[in-house]
Parts: sequence; structure tokens; C-alpha cells
Amino acid sequence: MGLFERYLSVWVGLGMLAGVGLGLLVPGAFQAIAALEVAHVNLVVAVFIWVMIYPMMIQIDWSAVKDVGKKPRGLLLTLVVNWLIKPFTMAALGVLFFQYLFSPWVDPQSASEYIAGMILLGVAPCTAMVFVWSQLVKGDANYTLVQVSINDLIMVVAFAPIAAFLLGVTNVTVPWETLVLSTVLYVVLPLAAGMATRHMLQRRSGQSVADFVAWLKPWSIVGLIATVVLLFGFQAGTIVDKPLVIALIAVPLIVQSYGIFAIALVAARWLKLPHNVAGPACLIGTSNFFELAVAVAISLFGLNSGAALATVVGVLVEVPVMLSLVALVNRTRHWFEG
Repeated sequence: MGLFERYLSVWVGLGMLAGVGLGLLVPGAFQAIAALEVAHVNLVVAVFIWVMIYPMMIQIDWSAVKDVGKKPRGLLLTLVVNWLIKPFTMAALGVLFFQYLFSPWVDPQSASEYIAGMILLGVAPCTAMVFVWSQLVKGDANYTLVQVSINDLIMVVAFAPIAAFLLGVTNVTVPWETLVLSTVLYVVLPLAAGMATRHMLQRRSGQSVADFVAWLKPWSIVGLIATVVLLFGFQAGTIVDKPLVIALIAVPLIVQSYGIFAIALVAARWLKLPHNVAGPACLIGTSNFFELAVAVAISLFGLNSGAALATVVGVLVEVPVMLSLVALVNRTRHWFEG
């Protein structure tokens, strides 16, 4: 591992502190950046995410993608965890914590909104960031692409019905522009660029792809840290003004993340998946498509609602939690060998 990867947790921690500090010192700058969005998708964040996942896309060998269907167990695990387990455990944890355990500190109306935000996170599996997590655990790039693509297709038809059922309403409005634009920005465009780059490099020599990806890797980590700085800068005021509420929301989200990961990891070992398939499969189920969840929460409940705040807290806890899970995936590699 290089310097960036070896001390990634340190860089991310510094990025969080820098984001909060800069957000308090120059809030106008972050407000201006936050305004650069289309269909609730921030274009600056999209660029940084694009930088993160572009190296992963270059590694995808399309001649090998067709063979993914010969190993369906990894896809089955991804689909079961994401659509039959995760949304319902998230709803159950939300009710447990905010209607019972945390009821002395949270009024019923706020509790309902926090639960709604958690549900929206649970129904939105990760699309973009999982490429980064997959790269950090040396996941199969071809398999990860197929897992994400199938998740996206299912999300188009399943997000609204499951969210409506769990929220107890029938008029859930899905911002389709956000869903489509996010998929194009975070998957389609970097994938097309990666394919074109790989084709050009392979025409030079067989080693050119590996050399170019190795050169890009530090920039991928820079993109991740820059994204963290922006996200924490956007929410600096909220983090400082409502630390107790954020801590309360973070507890069930963290429990959900580690719980879902544990379920997926045990199932992956039981299914005897290879490590480069098991790692991404576990991380996809744990990570969230927070851009979509935030957009839906704002459109349904309002910008200053508890639901919107809960989805934002999901963003705040995701990076450190996912980094810890990446480390755990790497340490359990021997579970899947042989």
C-alpha cells in the first residue's frame, strides 16, 4: 500500500476537521458551491466522485463481464441484503431507538421525521462510492460493475413502493431527474471514459493499464478527501448547533451499518464466495445512495425537516464507518482463501 492508502483514515479525519472549520470560517463559499446543483445533484461533488471512481472504471475488462453470470451467488447476496433485509432492519431500528430508547429526549414529531429519513437511507443502496470501497479491498472490478448496475435497475422500480410501504404513505414522490442524473454522472460517464482510456492504453502495451491506474490512485484518494471536506463544510453549522441530535441519529445508523455488514459477511462465507466478490458485496449493502435519500427527504418533508437532517447524518457517519469496514474486509481475507 502507498502512503495515501496506508494512512487513509488519518487523511479523512483531517478532511472532516478541515471541512467543519472552513464551513464555519467561510460559509459563503460553501453556500456558493452548494448552489451549483442540478436536480439536487451537486456538480462539484459529482466531479470529485468522478475522480474517485475513474481509476476503478479503467480496470474493468469487458471481455470478462460476460462471465459474471457463471457466478450468480455474489449477485444473489447483493440483491437479498439490499432489497429484502436492509430497508426493513433500518425501519425497525429507527422505531426501536426513537419511539422507545430515545423517547425521553426526542419529541414524537421529530422522532417520526428522523425515522423517515433513516428509512429513505435504507431503501437507497450505494451507487458511486462502492467503486471506491471495492478498489480499496481489491475487489473484482467487473463483478462490482454488474452488482451496481443491477442495483440501479431495481432501484428504478423498487425504491418508491418500498419507501411508500415503510413510510406508511401512498404518495411518495421520487425525484426521477435526481435518480437518472446521478446514475449518468456517477456510473455511465466515468464508465465510458474508463472504457475509452483502457482501449487506448491497451493499444500501447499490456502493462500500460496497470501503470496508468497506479499513477491515478493517489488522485482517487484526493477526490475522496475533497468530497469529505465539502460534505462536512456544507453541514458545519448543523454539526456545531445540534451535536446531541446528530449523535442520537448516528447511533442507530452505525448499528445498522455494522449489523448489515455482519449479516452479509457471514452469508458470503457460507456461500463460499471468493474474497474479491465477497468484499464488494458486503460493502454495497452497507453503504447508501445518500444523494438520492437527501433529495427525496427534502422534496417530501422540507429542507429543515428532521428527515432531511437524518439523511445528512447518514452522510456524516458513512465515510468513517465504511473505512473501518474496508479495514475489516482486508483483515478477513484469509476467511475466503482456499
